[in-house]
Amino acid sequence: VPMKDEKCAYCMAWDDPSLMDAYGIPLAELENSNLILFKEQSHPGRVIVAAKQHVDDISDLTEDEALAYMADVRRVAAALHKAFAPQKINFGAYGDLMHHLHFHLVPKYENDEYEWGDVFAMNPGRVALTPEECDELGKKILAALED
Repeated sequence: VPMKDEKCAYCMAWDDPSLMDAYGIPLAELENSNLILFKEQSHPGRVIVAAKQHVDDISDLTEDEALAYMADVRRVAAALHKAFAPQKINFGAYGDLMHHLHFHLVPKYENDEYEWGDVFAMNPGRVALTPEECDELGKKILAALED
């Protein structure tokens, strides 16, 4: 299984973060994944957990690799629950256009005007944060991950 594809934004999160300028900000390198803050924040706390290995599908990983990757996803979900207290977190793994295994973790809130009881919008373009607001949100997520 190839570790990196130099044209892939998720593979190059730390080497060339500009590849994901349109949608994400690298937050943390976890044991088996890269944690990325999704810039559009109509669902406060939305992140991407991208596998460190450049694979298209979770079935491309060995059983042990898949369990290790999902342990990172679980750890991030627990941190989001702690930091934002959503009623639910939606997990989306699509990759029709981005052929690198990644999950969108989307905190959902009953009092939210966006998609409660429905599938989250992939790229809604509704809430754009300032760089300072992104930094604060990232710090909140990382602090919850540390606990």
